[in-house]
Amino acid sequence: MLSAVEKWKSDLALWAIPQEILDQAEVEPWFHPAALFALPEIIEDSPSHQRAREAMPADGTVLDIGCGGGTAAFAIAPPAKHLIGVDHQSEMLEMFSSNALTRGFTSEVFEGFWPAIAEQVPVADVVTCHHVLFNVGDIQGFIEALDSHARKRVVIELPLVHPTTSRSAGWKHFWNLIRPTTPTVDDLMNVLQELGIPAHIEKFTGKLTVEEGEEDRIEYTRKRLCLPKSRTDEIIEFLKNEPNPTTREVAVVWWDKV
Repeated sequence: MLSAVEKWKSDLALWAIPQEILDQAEVEPWFHPAALFALPEIIEDSPSHQRAREAMPADGTVLDIGCGGGTAAFAIAPPAKHLIGVDHQSEMLEMFSSNALTRGFTSEVFEGFWPAIAEQVPVADVVTCHHVLFNVGDIQGFIEALDSHARKRVVIELPLVHPTTSRSAGWKHFWNLIRPTTPTVDDLMNVLQELGIPAHIEKFTGKLTVEEGEEDRIEYTRKRLCLPKSRTDEIIEFLKNEPNPTTREVAVVWWDKV
């Protein structure tokens, strides 16, 4: 019987796109458009931001793993005063630094994958990590590095199910490929329990950042599903019956340092 850590890694590996499909892709399907991670002018409050904010001391420090433009960090600044961003895409870190400068906060950024660069990164009062965990197969090292870098609290936000579940119908339609249904947020809670971390969970409905227009939606769908431009008309027809969701069910998972 697999441990919770082993099950997470095994289940997540099933989401890999078969090589014969990848070989036909015109572009890398796992791209992350920087525009979808830009900092909104007004950050709407959420249970995730509340759980992070309530643990943040005045003029404290937040470390945001997989920071993008920094929504998770800037949502709690103030009371946070110094913001640290970690991301493997330089354009995300450029946005993060620019946003800090514009908003009058000090910041520092580190480029690379977590936890490979964890030793380079300072500790912070609160560590945030939004919508990253379903990209992490080696979950134990990732979680332990989050925990070791927090003085007060770790706050994780993630959807209840794998974020690409919404494209499962497309994989079936175009490739006759059945996508997995695990791991889920409940599997993450099992991992944390196995690691001896007394975590809490709160589920809620969160806003979903969507493509700017229908043309972007079509193009992103094409690239995500490894389809050539020659099949654009088929994609348009398929999307007519596929709603573009603006919300999704998410969870905030958090724990305090003892």
